[in-house]
Amino acid sequence: MKGLVLGIAATAIAFAILTLVLPQVRWDNNYVHLAIIAALFGIVNGFIKPVVKLLSFPINMMSMGLFGIVINIALFMGVAWVSDVYLHFGFTIAGWPKGALTFDVIGIAAVASIALGILTAIVGMVVKD
Repeated sequence: MKGLVLGIAATAIAFAILTLVLPQVRWDNNYVHLAIIAALFGIVNGFIKPVVKLLSFPINMMSMGLFGIVINIALFMGVAWVSDVYLHFGFTIAGWPKGALTFDVIGIAAVASIALGILTAIVGMVVKD
């Protein structure tokens, strides 16, 4: 339980830093919503991502692992969509999901998903179990 809470806290801190670094990624500045968004990232990375990676293993092997980036982008955008459309937390990526899905949104989601992974790893090293 302690590890789960610290993981959510590390993801929340990393996400808050990400929104400072990338102004196109926004949330409504409610810290309870931030914790719930971080928990959503944890659920997606813990339960949904392994299943998707297993099902996409042949494509991932043919692309030499590059399809994993596509999976990360899709899951990041999925969390944004669920938290904005269903939970109304104001989590948007360059105005999406309220605005149109453009290549800019996908590019920012790519940078944001990679940056969130790096920031979560760094914060996770600082915040020990």
